[in-house]
Amino acid sequence: MHIGILQCGHTPDQVAAVHGDYDNLFITLFDGQGLTFKTWDVVDMAFPDSIDAAEGWLITGSKHGAYEDHAFIPPLEDFIRAAHVAEKPMIGICFGHQIIAQALGGRVEKFAGGWAVGRHAYDVGGETIHLNAWHQDQVVERPQGARRVAGSEFCENAALVYGEHIMTVQPHPEISNSVLASYLDARAGDPNYPDGLFQEARSHLETPTDDLAYAARLATFLKEARP
Repeated sequence: MHIGILQCGHTPDQVAAVHGDYDNLFITLFDGQGLTFKTWDVVDMAFPDSIDAAEGWLITGSKHGAYEDHAFIPPLEDFIRAAHVAEKPMIGICFGHQIIAQALGGRVEKFAGGWAVGRHAYDVGGETIHLNAWHQDQVVERPQGARRVAGSEFCENAALVYGEHIMTVQPHPEISNSVLASYLDARAGDPNYPDGLFQEARSHLETPTDDLAYAARLATFLKEARP
């Protein structure tokens, strides 16, 4: 299945030097899942000609807020709405999770509880999974018709499903522990993050996450998505 990656940002230089850009993180994550990829840098205003330029779509994370005033956000929301109407298979990760919710009538804002960085636990239909997160913004109001399929005490709407063709997730299955370590190095000393947050994240770098199992879940959803 051919998936179009709508890249909504770029990894920090220190991360890119070791692991590549956002698209490469996903290509690595989905290795062996029967997917092929082409990337459009929508953050730089490079958009597909049509929602039919790929069989399915993946919207990446970003340093930007879905509610911020950036040139790429209105056309991206238009693309999401058109793809939704056509019931094209689509997944969204972190910013992708948020921008899809916003485009379809939900609300995204900075969470009063602060940042999530590093390993977090989520309830997925009674099963506990662990994924790395990196966000302050959250979907605080779900769009009409969106079903919550994962959550936690910190992040109520951690994963949403729309019909049988869109699945979105707030944490980052593409950020393995090794990628997270590079992010923590790249952001070290940044005053936007509270004291102790990175230290806590580093303390779990040797503890496995469920990123590959969740990648299989996302890949299966894409391949089995039906109108």
